[in-house]
Amino acid sequence: MTPFELVEPSSLKEALGLLDPDDPSVRPAGGYTALMLMMKAGVLKPTRLVGLRRIEPRYAGIEAVGDALRIGATCTLARIERSEVVQRELAVLNRALRTLANVRVRNVATLGGNLAHADPHMDLPPLLIALGATVVIAGRGGEREIPLTELISGYYETTLESGELIVEVRIPKRLARHCVYRKVTARSADDWPTLGVAVALDVVDGTVREGHIVLSAAFDRPTQLSAVEAVLRHARIDERTVARAGDVAAEEADPIADAHGSAAYKRELVRVHVRRALRQACGLQPGEARA
Repeated sequence: MTPFELVEPSSLKEALGLLDPDDPSVRPAGGYTALMLMMKAGVLKPTRLVGLRRIEPRYAGIEAVGDALRIGATCTLARIERSEVVQRELAVLNRALRTLANVRVRNVATLGGNLAHADPHMDLPPLLIALGATVVIAGRGGEREIPLTELISGYYETTLESGELIVEVRIPKRLARHCVYRKVTARSADDWPTLGVAVALDVVDGTVREGHIVLSAAFDRPTQLSAVEAVLRHARIDERTVARAGDVAAEEADPIADAHGSAAYKRELVRVHVRRALRQACGLQPGEARA
């Protein structure tokens, strides 16, 4: 690695002041996990790292506020995983984190860093997008809040401006009851996924009022399937609907061929696992209609 300066400010204001919007070699650092790997590989050569571990504790907090869960950007993934508030309000998030990388990574990796990294294989972005999460972003000019769908713009790319930081994630709870994240891996459960499938539904009396289907890993960014969502809207949850949704998902998805498999193989994975995720989200057995 090339030499660099490390500074760890004690406040968000100080951290924003240390970032230089005109110098891309000055970079923020959350848990340092992905960042250090990129530096060791020579992909990233910062002149200064602005560490965020020592800024105000409120940016590492977890709090249920009204109909949403507020999680600070410097909160570690392990803390989210073990949080009683998360277990009570958004258990699907707790379950998804158990197979995200390994415990050593989760102990230091942060939520804000995970989202800002924008690796398309990450487990959290598709799940949080399906739940309707928003991110609060701070810069020298103040704060702005955007849907998470607008944050990740491409392969390792975000819409963050130079000198901006993610400070908070807000996750609505209204779709948590019928929400599932499925991770398809070729090796161990905590491996990089070949495909990620997140499903979040609003189901009343066996009929879908609203549904979100988001795929990841087989694409250059989390991909929302609007055609499948249209099929589910106002539909009765039964095996016929589930089968149709899987077929439409396979038609709509445009996966990337790579070492994990061909595009045709991944398209079939989409068909199978969208169906399984829908059944799981609704507690439906094959051939059963949901009363």
